[in-house]
Amino acid sequence: MRFGMPWPGRDVGREAEQAGVEAFCAGEFADHDAYLTVADIVANTERALAGPAIAYAFARTPYAHATALRQLHTQAPGRLFLGLGSAAFRINRDWLGVPAERPVARIADTVGAVRAWLHAENGERVRYAGEFHDLDADVRAPVLGRLDIPVLLAAFNARMAATAGRVADGVVGHGLFTGSWWNDVVRPAVARGAGDGDGDGDPAGTRPMEHGWIITAVDDHAPERAIADARRMIAFYLTVRTYDPFVAHHGWEEPVARLRDAFRAGDTDAMVRAVTDDMLTGIAVCGTTADAKDALARRAGSLPRDVGYFAAPSFMVSRGRRAAYARAALALIGALPDPA
Repeated sequence: MRFGMPWPGRDVGREAEQAGVEAFCAGEFADHDAYLTVADIVANTERALAGPAIAYAFARTPYAHATALRQLHTQAPGRLFLGLGSAAFRINRDWLGVPAERPVARIADTVGAVRAWLHAENGERVRYAGEFHDLDADVRAPVLGRLDIPVLLAAFNARMAATAGRVADGVVGHGLFTGSWWNDVVRPAVARGAGDGDGDGDPAGTRPMEHGWIITAVDDHAPERAIADARRMIAFYLTVRTYDPFVAHHGWEEPVARLRDAFRAGDTDAMVRAVTDDMLTGIAVCGTTADAKDALARRAGSLPRDVGYFAAPSFMVSRGRRAAYARAALALIGALPDPA
């Protein structure tokens, strides 16, 4: 597995690449754009993989996704990937003002249309006919040429994971993923979508790629605060009901009900207390450096096989503390287990 992290900014990012970080990803939200962040990554690194993980799939047309990647490719050939996420129903409807129905079918069609632009050759029409996208572009300027940039889908539940296996090059796993969720739900679904039965095919060649986020908070001077930050991040994620199948799979309904009550009441301390030790050890890498290395040794099967993004908690955590967590995580590079 390659050691990656969400882009921590230019200063920490340059230091991280020199220390051995092999991939950086860009998230997306109301205050930061995925492709602008990827542009910052490729301008300030030399070798690391770079890409959105994820960009909101429906916030842009397939043309806009592909042209952004084409321009970035001129600066970082061979280093790019594209992670697309459907985003929550309310984000699509209320923030983006785009249709939000049938997100699984819509994102599958979006992948096909993005690839049509990425694979376009000079002198040939760009054609794609899908349920949601219909392209027939005659681009006369010699600005195309096939780009084989991997396309990954953020896939939490089984249906989206199967779709990723069917139409994309792989998946981007969520920071909540445990070993059980990877092995019992996500990997089998991806394999079914890819036509690989149970997912025990070629571990490094033809199988779909696995990228994934890992909640990581390391602080040798204040490990209790790091652990609390990791618990708070877990709690914040679990306020989203989309993840109820994950909660039920682990039997965590009672603590999740408590943390959701605390969230509604604005009691973040109670949210932290509701996250059990079992939840923490199954999801996060946190505490002292020694604690984090022990966690990695236990969690080989619960890590993505190809790229792991060791991500500092962001919910109610300052930029300065996130940067400190990113620097501290660099001590884990040599401790990565084989997740296969």
